[in-house]
Amino acid sequence: MNAIAGTPPEDLNLLPDHEFRLHVRRFVEANYPAEIRNPPKRLHWSENKAWYMILAAQGWLAPGWPREWGGMALSPTKQIILIEEFERYGCARTNDMGIVMIGPLLLKYGTPEQKKSFLPAILQGEHVWCQGYSEPNAGSDLASLRTEAVLDGDHYVVNGQKTWTTLGSDANWIFLLVRTDKVAKKQEGISFLLVPMDSPGITVRPIVNLDLHDEFCEVFFDNVRVPAANLVGEANKGWTMAKALLGFERIHLGSPKQSAYALQRLRQLGERMGVSEDASFQDSFSRLWLDLEDLKALYETYVERLRRGEGLPPDVSMLKVIQSELFQRISDALLEVAGENAGLLEPMDGNRDLHPAGIFINARPTTIYGGSNEIQRNIIAKNVLDLPG
Repeated sequence: MNAIAGTPPEDLNLLPDHEFRLHVRRFVEANYPAEIRNPPKRLHWSENKAWYMILAAQGWLAPGWPREWGGMALSPTKQIILIEEFERYGCARTNDMGIVMIGPLLLKYGTPEQKKSFLPAILQGEHVWCQGYSEPNAGSDLASLRTEAVLDGDHYVVNGQKTWTTLGSDANWIFLLVRTDKVAKKQEGISFLLVPMDSPGITVRPIVNLDLHDEFCEVFFDNVRVPAANLVGEANKGWTMAKALLGFERIHLGSPKQSAYALQRLRQLGERMGVSEDASFQDSFSRLWLDLEDLKALYETYVERLRRGEGLPPDVSMLKVIQSELFQRISDALLEVAGENAGLLEPMDGNRDLHPAGIFINARPTTIYGGSNEIQRNIIAKNVLDLPG
């Protein structure tokens, strides 16, 4: 029986870690579509759906979900191995908001009816989700959001705007933070709604970025009626759930994978441009490599906490700061070495993985999304160093 039917066919936690790693590696090498290996851009649903459905058929789509809901119930250690092997092979990130964000949230806070309705649809690829958090004047200060939902009988009426909605044009559902109490303190008047994207009154407008890719969107809500049954948890208690999801996002965004990938490309570029033996290149590369090793060691300390079943402390924000700024420094070095190739909007001839400008552009927003680095430093100052506000 596979994940689409219900429960994955085997409990892979029973395998020793080294056997599990080899098992994953063999599966990925045998099944991953070659044409989307190491993609230079975030892929759309039409491009990564085949891989999504391969994982679904194998029962590997939701590593952390309970087996009774179609997940793998993998231990934290084996989840990390799975991710490492996917990254090693260059697997594209799927449209995974349903798997990594709304699924776990519903498992913890959803009603039985919501779980039965939404969780199987995620595993079957019927529901593709996007996140409705940020707004034009509520990004880093998310609690200042102004999109409102007013209860009208058995429906909420939603008005407002969300922005920087990743792959919003691909999604047929969006999970929203909305203001349901204008009088309460800003963190206390927020609720969490599940909204179908084909609802009358929703307009999606793609945002084309510097490398001419439309990964992000603006989403507008004009008197959109949403069944009150689509409220997750209690009214005005959505901020608690949002913080739980953001905590998970900190360690995800702090993964060394982006910097490790970029540093590999820097090594390849140095060889191609004939500077790999130059003292200045070796000095720069060595410094970045040592910084990456430090990041890996720090990341492993938080991973080990998860292995032990412990929560993540506020200082996990350091991961996101260090990773994003290292990624940007590596991308700067790529442009310096690339010379005239730095202006190309496509990969360099002969190697689709060498795309200095693409990596540089992808690195720019990393210090902003997921909570800007300024906000992360404020969290560390207040909650770790106990500095005055």
